[in-house]
Amino acid sequence: MANFYTDHPEYDFYLNHPEMQRVVELKERNFADKDKYEDAPVDFEDAIENYKRVLEITGDIAANIIEPNSEDVDLEGPHLVDGRMHYASKTYDNIEATRQAGLWGISMPRRYNGLNMPITPYSMASEIVSAADAGFQNIWSLQDCIETLYEFGSEEQRQKYIPRVCAGETMSMDLTEPDAGSDLQRVMLKATQDEDGTWRLNGVKRFITNGDSDIHLVLARSEEGTRDGRGLSMFIYDKRDGGVTVRHIEHKLGIHGSPTCELVYKNAKAELCGSTRLGLIKYVMALMNGARLGIAAQSVGVSQAAYDEALKYARERKQFDTAIVKFPAVYDMIARIKAKLDAGRSILYQTARYVDIYKALEDISRERKLTPEERAELKKYSRLADAFTPLAKGMNSEYANQNTYDAIQVHGGSGFIMEYKCQRLYRDARIFSIYEGTTQLQVVAAIRYITNGTYLGIIKEMLEKEVAEELQSLKARVVEMVQLYEQALEYVKEAQDQEVQDFLARRLYNMTGDIVMSLLILEDATRSAELFSKSANVYVRMAQAEVMAEHVYIMNFVKEDLPSFRAE
Repeated sequence: MANFYTDHPEYDFYLNHPEMQRVVELKERNFADKDKYEDAPVDFEDAIENYKRVLEITGDIAANIIEPNSEDVDLEGPHLVDGRMHYASKTYDNIEATRQAGLWGISMPRRYNGLNMPITPYSMASEIVSAADAGFQNIWSLQDCIETLYEFGSEEQRQKYIPRVCAGETMSMDLTEPDAGSDLQRVMLKATQDEDGTWRLNGVKRFITNGDSDIHLVLARSEEGTRDGRGLSMFIYDKRDGGVTVRHIEHKLGIHGSPTCELVYKNAKAELCGSTRLGLIKYVMALMNGARLGIAAQSVGVSQAAYDEALKYARERKQFDTAIVKFPAVYDMIARIKAKLDAGRSILYQTARYVDIYKALEDISRERKLTPEERAELKKYSRLADAFTPLAKGMNSEYANQNTYDAIQVHGGSGFIMEYKCQRLYRDARIFSIYEGTTQLQVVAAIRYITNGTYLGIIKEMLEKEVAEELQSLKARVVEMVQLYEQALEYVKEAQDQEVQDFLARRLYNMTGDIVMSLLILEDATRSAELFSKSANVYVRMAQAEVMAEHVYIMNFVKEDLPSFRAE
């Protein structure tokens, strides 16, 4: 039987990354749970084996239940009945299978019935589920909203809600409104208090993924008379309390199994999560960073599925008595899909490890005072996670779109026929570069790290790492890319014009991603030539061509060119 985990040795490669030792040590608090819980690991090797067992179960369910159900789910989609959302029939089968397997509350501590797994193996599970059905991954992976409640909620709220999620209850984050999409400062859903202190929510939320979930995290305006982000707070809404109805389910291009709902709040009872006025400026930022890493995993999963479909078809399809996989025009496309997949996976798990280390240290800081060394480590990895997250989300979501496009091209006319899976992958992937922050917003998040030299400093540190002898010529190409990057960056900064910088920001972002991911794939190929040497060769050449093109464009752009681009 197929297994989406064991079929891909890349997962074990990343589980055995040297940084995982520190990740596990921090997450397991030096294995303090081993005397309290029967399933707690006793050492690093035992922890990794635990993760592998969970991933093997996930891979089995993904390959043999979720993926076979995906076509029916895509065709049926969710239904609206009397103000309630009902999933597609086989979505319920998927949910039940993952519940029975204990694949909920994966990252939560054991004291709340969670598996206490780090974000890195959880992201692997998320990727595996996405390769089977990206729409179902949305429903299943929203369980990580519980991270925000765990971080900022009270202990009473943790005890009340976390075990429910660990048992398989679903979650959603209710942020967007008709007049508040990327600009969440405009959220106007009203939060008021009764005389007894009970919070009530009134208003409309739109484009809410899995919007009729069991437990919602809701961004609402608690401070009367405010109109900016400082008047917003985060609330917990429990579906059991009533007061929210589904007015509409969107009919979407893709991810049909994932219900996208318009919700009407009418005097809905809710609980304040954390403190008032910090909803957007603190809690949503944490929530969104987790969601963006989830979309990066979703994107890599769909890229894997696109590669599998393209390669399988190209091996089977013959033209002129020859399998089309033998034609340079075809194997070039397939090689580029694979290179983007491998480089994208590399930055996904590098980012996940950074998140794991800083999140674990933050959690420890709630239990005891950190040592000076730990505080420095927290600061370092928090900064790295903040810098890498917009690259991981933006680059991978764009690659998923490109890879699914190319998978259809490999299929030729058959790719345009609805019976072939690649058309669904293409439709599903289109949203990845839009939701949880468009690629343009990832550029906005990254640009300060570009202009202040943070990425350049990271890149130069990465250049100091040794690569295998056979990869030295590729590294020399990256060194040339870095020189072009520095020139382009300096040129933009010297212009001292905000509009010019904003206009060229996407090109600087692309260059940054190309270089960072080139260095990561070289590092991976040094550790495992068998898995990554081909992709390193393809990716670095592809990245160099893009960096050179972006460099030429930037160096020949002047402020006087802007009017030609402005839409009137």
